[in-house]
Amino acid sequence: MEPRVICVLLLVSTLALSSLAQGQLETCVVDPHKRTNCGSPGITPSQCKDKGCCFDNTVRGVPWCFFPVAVDNPPEEECSF
Repeated sequence: MEPRVICVLLLVSTLALSSLAQGQLETCVVDPHKRTNCGSPGITPSQCKDKGCCFDNTVRGVPWCFFPVAVDNPPEEECSF
């Protein structure tokens, strides 16, 4: 394929993916030992989510209800023709 066609396809794919991710500024994917507590002991998953926090009780010894972290958005690359 020509470089322009590849660049256009890359641009369209990027736009489609970015529109899917729009509004997702935070993520619950956090290293368990880097979690910041967001609830009290015994909080339920629904109570935690109502506070805008994340809930994951699969790792013992770390907060189960914790604050989400900001999503890192790498700078977009531009195509040069």
